Amino acid sequence: MRLLLLGGGSTLGRALIRLGAEEDIGFLAPRPPAQGWDAASLTQLVDDTRPDAVINLAYYFDWFQASKVSEERFAAQERAVERLAELCQHHDIRLLQPSSYRVFDGARATAYNEKDETQPLSMRGQVLVRMEKSVRALCPRHVLLRFGWILDDSPDGLLARFLVRAERDKALFLADDRRGNPTPVEDAARVILAVLKQLDCAAPLWGTYHYGGHEATTALALGQAMLSEARHLRQNLLEEICGQAHAARGDASEEPQHGVLACKKILHTFGVKPRAWRAGLPSLLEQYYRHV
Repeated sequence: MRLLLLGGGSTLGRALIRLGAEEDIGFLAPRPPAQGWDAASLTQLVDDTRPDAVINLAYYFDWFQASKVSEERFAAQERAVERLAELCQHHDIRLLQPSSYRVFDGARATAYNEKDETQPLSMRGQVLVRMEKSVRALCPRHVLLRFGWILDDSPDGLLARFLVRAERDKALFLADDRRGNPTPVEDAARVILAVLKQLDCAAPLWGTYHYGGHEATTALALGQAMLSEARHLRQNLLEEICGQAHAARGDASEEPQHGVLACKKILHTFGVKPRAWRAGLPSLLEQYYRHV
């Protein structure tokens, strides 16, 4: 199967390429144009390469790691995803498109499954919902893969921002009543690869799936676990993190309080078992500090 990977230079893209190489699975991973992938450049690329499947991680950092993204940037990305879905349908190409727990409002305490109604709080969540709808409408042979809290070693990603504050600030507060599924980037790449390997079969496996690391937890407990592991590699970190109510957090109007995803469907369909996120922290932090 000829695999076209958009966003091969992202942390998730690089992890996917590494894991694929271990199983002799290669990817076409072209460099994006200077302005990033847009409708015109995607049209030319798909016409030139004619892949069997496209993995769209082109906007991974903006969707999963960035603290702020402009409305104009999101609008351009929406148009590009819509064009990509049209191209995949026209050329009979499978499309694997990531999405996020941010499509939900987090108002309920139980885990969200794939049939639950989306109700995004933030502009980012609204963009993801519209992107999902355009992919479903335009490209029937698709897999939409919603992830939990993805942790990677991006220089300005979620983990990096936390560790910088842990070195710099005298006090650090995290919500003790905000819950989600931490997901190390290597684990997210493992899941994408497992899905891709089964899309090569004849069974109709199209649709929306959830994945998050095993053991839902709070933002506070995640921060404490990351701090504990980081102390093996850095000495100048603050002593402890303080708990705070979700409602008191500055991002409470945009971040779902309850973002836990139910992962039964991906287990039953693809046989993908959730891995414990804690097991992935040591290698993730080593990788981060290696480049700081």
